[in-house]
Amino acid sequence: MGRVISFSNQKGGVGKTTTCVNMAAYLSKAERRVLLIDLDPQGNATTGLGFSKGALKKSVYNVLIDDEDAAENILPTQLEGLDLLPANIDLAGAEVELVYKKSREKVLRAALEKIKGTYDYIFIDCPPSLGLLTINALAGSDSVIIPIQSEYYALEGLSQLMNTISLVRQHLNRALKVEGVVVTMYDGRSLISRQIAAEIKKYFTKKLYEVAIPRNVRLTEAPSHGKPILLHDPKCAGARAYSALTEEFLKKSEGKGE
Repeated sequence: MGRVISFSNQKGGVGKTTTCVNMAAYLSKAERRVLLIDLDPQGNATTGLGFSKGALKKSVYNVLIDDEDAAENILPTQLEGLDLLPANIDLAGAEVELVYKKSREKVLRAALEKIKGTYDYIFIDCPPSLGLLTINALAGSDSVIIPIQSEYYALEGLSQLMNTISLVRQHLNRALKVEGVVVTMYDGRSLISRQIAAEIKKYFTKKLYEVAIPRNVRLTEAPSHGKPILLHDPKCAGARAYSALTEEFLKKSEGKGE
């Protein structure tokens, strides 16, 4: 059965989607079957994998609101072994429409039960908020990866996310755990960057991944080309960091790397 992992941080611009997309890409390179679910109405993971969200007639919205099978809405990507359950403009209204559904916090979990066996990993790119879409993701996940930007305000709001995870664990999903924490946009030359990374380490101890993701122009460019960094520029510093992070993730989650 595939492990379901949400990528969540209600603070926007922390590299959440970049981390989700690129770890999924490197896992597919490591011959794991991966499904990425774009649960963010902004649809950045969808466009980052080469799809125009405006042109898509079907998306995760149809799974959540119209009770369609997830399998019918999944698209293959440019990378063998990596599939996408995309977002389109309809998803913007899903938060409100979910309010009226029965067991509204567990709609996604029910949909995932039918496809879990097809994949090794199911990654969910959550919206930068703690509304019903994120609650659905957390209720249906085994664990959460939290990307945190190594900047002054990074730790602000983190307690809110941890509180939400705790509430979901208490009421909806007792097995939910923090898989790991990734420091993003790291600049080793900057004192504040190093200080924030040290604070994060103090807070999360063993949950913090050793690999930090540096600020990197090529990483920023890749989504506009509709490609993960693995296809855009596999030799740049950002690509090397995500490759190493994925190896570290595999060692911790499976007890082995590639």
